[in-house]
This record gives sequence, structure tokens and C-alpha cells, in this order.
Amino acid sequence: MEIKKYLPTMIDAARDAGIAILEIYNSDEFETIKNDAELNQADLKAHRAIENKLADTGFPILSEDGKEISYAERKDWEYYWLIDPLDGTKEFLKKNDEFTVNIALMHHNEPILGVIFSPVLDKLYFGGKEMGAFMDENMDPEHQLKLIKNETDIVRIVTSRSHHSDETKAYISNYENAEVITMGSSLKFMLIADSEADLYPRFSPTMEWDTAAAHAILRGMQLDIVSIDDQQPLKYNKKDLLNPSFMVSTLK
Repeated sequence: MEIKKYLPTMIDAARDAGIAILEIYNSDEFETIKNDAELNQADLKAHRAIENKLADTGFPILSEDGKEISYAERKDWEYYWLIDPLDGTKEFLKKNDEFTVNIALMHHNEPILGVIFSPVLDKLYFGGKEMGAFMDENMDPEHQLKLIKNETDIVRIVTSRSHHSDETKAYISNYENAEVITMGSSLKFMLIADSEADLYPRFSPTMEWDTAAAHAILRGMQLDIVSIDDQQPLKYNKKDLLNPSFMVSTLK
């Protein structure tokens, strides 16, 4: 199957979801309330926008909203969508702009194509193992993401802005020349893709839809998200959709 044919639909879906989110994010009511009701409304509207765009593909959708789908029903899916309509809910409520829309196309439980869109920053990333990774909406070589080697002795480590853990602090302490960068949502992965960070370790809980789109994009750069325990790539469509602790690194 020529998977690139799905890319325009994925991009349209991500942008439509972004429009739905911003309608609430930029509203006068949100400025004064900023509570879970607005968050849930934004998440639901974004989910519906994505569903509407992806419906014609015929592939099932797995997301937090659909997490009640039984393992027996989904375990033999060949192709499916793994989506997070609003990644970075704490950043959304803090109104710091660091939230994204994540859409991944999965094949035999491997992320083969990913799109990440930041509605406020109007940044779009997409990619896959067979096509490379890009920023913006075209595949011109000038928009291709390529790793730029960090020539300094400083190790730039990106961590979650809102989900800190003692394990993360202990891990960072192994590096004498660490520079810590904080960021929300899947934009942490994109700091790696943009060559603005060298290492992203994650010990606090995440779900499969938090990582799949970024995983596909990073594979377009010959990078992988691996479990810290066994250094093997993250597995998807598990019975339990919780990810193990993981890391992505450009360090040799």
C-alpha cells in the first residue's frame, strides 16, 4: 500500500482539530474559567474533527476516547489510526501554548506515518521510516529534518514541563554537563527532531497515543523511541496501552 496517499488527509485532520481547539482556547470564557469542562469540550471537538476526516479511510481509530475497545476486538487490526486529539492537557489549561494534535497511521502495530501539529505555534511535522521527516506541508528537501550534530560538551536533555519525577532527576544527574530544557506535549520529541535537544528520558506515565506519531516521525530520521529497561523499540496495541519508561537519544 502507498501510505503517502494518506498524508494529505492526516494533515487536514490535524489542522481541523487545531481549529476546533483554538475556538475554545481563544474564547473569552476560557480566559476566565480555564477548567476541565473547557478541556473536555476542546478534546471532544478535536476528536470529532479528526474522526470526520479519517472516516473515509475505513481504518478503525484508537485513542483515549476509544480506550474501552476490547483487546479481543483490536488485537488483530492490520491498519488503524492511533490519535491524541489534544496532547498536553496541562499546557492547554495553563495557556502556555505547548499542546499538539497527534495522528499516527499504524500497520501491524508499528507506527508507519505520523503527523504532529501545534495549533498556536502553527508548526506541522510529519514523517515515516520510508519517507523521511519534514516540517511544514511539503516534502521539498529544504523542509526535510536532518540531525545536526551537537559539537559541544553539553548534553541537552529535554524533560516534561508538567510531569516531573525523582527518577528523571536521578537520570539527569548522570550527566555532568547537562542542560535541561522543559517542554510540553509531543513537542519534546520534536526538539530532538529539530536538533535542539540530544536526549529525552521519560519515567512518568504515558500512553501509546502520546508517542506513536512522534515515533513514526523520528523513524524517518533513523531514530527510535526505546524502552529504558530493555532498549527495545516501544510496542503498540498491547493489552495494556500504558507505555513503559522510555528514551530517545541522538548520543552515540
